[in-house]
Amino acid sequence: MDSYIKQDGYKFSFDSSECSACQGFCCRGESGYIWINYQEIVKVANHLSLSRDEFSNKYIKKVKHRYSLIEKQLGYKDYACIFFDEKLNRCGIYEVRPNQCKTFPFWEQFKGNEMEARKECPAVK
Repeated sequence: MDSYIKQDGYKFSFDSSECSACQGFCCRGESGYIWINYQEIVKVANHLSLSRDEFSNKYIKKVKHRYSLIEKQLGYKDYACIFFDEKLNRCGIYEVRPNQCKTFPFWEQFKGNEMEARKECPAVK
């Protein structure tokens, strides 16, 4: 089965078979935002058997008019999504991860910058 994913407008493809060998580069690095919308909050909260309020109070920060999952610091300039499992080097909520995570590495910022996408993700081909 072909594990290469392509998307219109991008000069690169993504080899999903390489995710298992990665150290979770897409979930960790410099501090940033992991945007999550209301529907995604409800979905993740349900997945974790939490109320929306319990989930939001524990895992969300408000950034102006948007919401982001919080991060945990793993080392110097090394932050990860709160749901990153550093023992397994993968997402702990993969089935219900936010759209921002689902669409990586096909983000607008990488559309004209294949080299930056390659630095962020070793599965970019």
